Amino acid sequence: MSHAPRVMSFFHAPTATASHLVIDPAAREAALVDPVLDFDVKSGRTATRSADEILAAIGETGARLRYVLETHAHADHLTAAPHVQERTGAKIVIGANIREVQRIFAPLFNASDVKPDGSAFDLLVQEGDRLPLGRLHIGVLHTPGHTPACVTYLIGDAAFIGDTLFMPDYGTARADFPGGDAATLYRSIQRILSLPAQTRLFLCHDYLAEGREEHCWESTVAAERGNVHLRRHPDETSFVAFRKARDAGLEMPVLLLPSIQVNIRAGRLPPAEDDGHVYLKLPVDRL
Repeated sequence: MSHAPRVMSFFHAPTATASHLVIDPAAREAALVDPVLDFDVKSGRTATRSADEILAAIGETGARLRYVLETHAHADHLTAAPHVQERTGAKIVIGANIREVQRIFAPLFNASDVKPDGSAFDLLVQEGDRLPLGRLHIGVLHTPGHTPACVTYLIGDAAFIGDTLFMPDYGTARADFPGGDAATLYRSIQRILSLPAQTRLFLCHDYLAEGREEHCWESTVAAERGNVHLRRHPDETSFVAFRKARDAGLEMPVLLLPSIQVNIRAGRLPPAEDDGHVYLKLPVDRL
């Protein structure tokens, strides 16, 4: 906690996703958390406008991008990690339990090219790992529950927590995806909330709580201890019952099927078929 990194955030409105560029200004080394590939589900078209905006910002800072940090295999947007890697040489990093996510989802898409060993990614990290970033280091907390592979990245006085918590007025992550678990989520939240009160928390999404007009993606441990879901359901039993009941009424994310089959491949599209074209699969009556 001795150094505070510079954090630049970029909001992708179509998916309500916040990506975060984390910089050690002295060493001019950087990491990028959860970049988004533009994808139009109606036409099937991809674009790199959002990622290119971030790449331009990196160029302006003069920083060297060392890592693309994925907090988990997202179900609501496609990652732009391969595009960023192609332009910068950054390593793509994700929690080691991505192997479990690959085991769950590769059969859903008959994705025979996906090996459930995490080898699509450059670095698999787990609890207690540390990666160098200039004068700083990137610490890893395993914070599953939303998915088995969710991790929190600790960099100086900042924590990048993915979907585990949203803004205090909005609540907490769903836990009903395959491999998710509400009790595990509750315990992961408690781990995050045990960090020092002043720790800056950077979130992956903001969907605007009722009555709030501005999107936000930065909170603190102190503020999140008053998170609306935890305030109303402070103990594990109450929280799990609430989370299960709430999740049962939620629709699947619009981009779940396109996203997950790409993201278990570290953001790479499926192999081209015999006509030379790439296709995303839509499993029928499987979920």
